[in-house]
Amino acid sequence: MREDARQGERTGTEEGERGGGVDPEFLALERELTLLLRRARASSGEMARQVHPDLEPAAYGLLAFLDESGPRRATDLAAFIGVGKATMSRQLRALEQLGLVTREPDPADGRAWLVRLTDEGRTRFRTVRRGRRERYVRQLAGWDRTEVAELARLLRQLNARAEI
Repeated sequence: MREDARQGERTGTEEGERGGGVDPEFLALERELTLLLRRARASSGEMARQVHPDLEPAAYGLLAFLDESGPRRATDLAAFIGVGKATMSRQLRALEQLGLVTREPDPADGRAWLVRLTDEGRTRFRTVRRGRRERYVRQLAGWDRTEVAELARLLRQLNARAEI
């Protein structure tokens, strides 16, 4: 039924692309990724507001990276997120003003600074992340664990190789 409903959603452009040599598997992939990314953007905004009402949605991923990796230089953060130094500097200033991150001298290089989560930032972020993981568990309760593991493996592979 789901596929039947989607058949009706196809546009003339998609039909023309399929005739022009685009594989239907890649059209389906594009459609599903577009939907996933749209939902992820909305979810990121909601999660960011749960961490702090004034937190920008894009900063949620930055907090996740800092929580997983520990203190990092701003240049490393900019490269990971895929933004320029000026954008990263602005985001870090905002996060500092919210009390979620702090900067400390880099012991390996006295000229550089490391950004780390504050205790408050870590607590707020982990509370929201725990809630998100609980939602995943509920949403995927009917899936076999090997399917969940395979989905994670495929997404990791896609993230390592693709610029979406």
